[in-house]
Amino acid sequence: MNILIKILAVVCLIGALNWGLIGIFGFDLVAAIFGPMSLLSRLIYSLVGISAVLLVALSLKENKYLS
Repeated sequence: MNILIKILAVVCLIGALNWGLIGIFGFDLVAAIFGPMSLLSRLIYSLVGISAVLLVALSLKENKYLS
């Protein structure tokens, strides 16, 4: 489970960096690479969101808050 949490954290970090670029510079790196709202871009945005939810849930479960 520790490996899964690390993978989820990396995906969330990538998403956070992309949102930082959007907020500071108005530049969406995912859209620039894969096209604005293309199927692949939407898949990446979805994976980042799902990763964030899973990361929070697994982190809380490891800390025994959801036991």
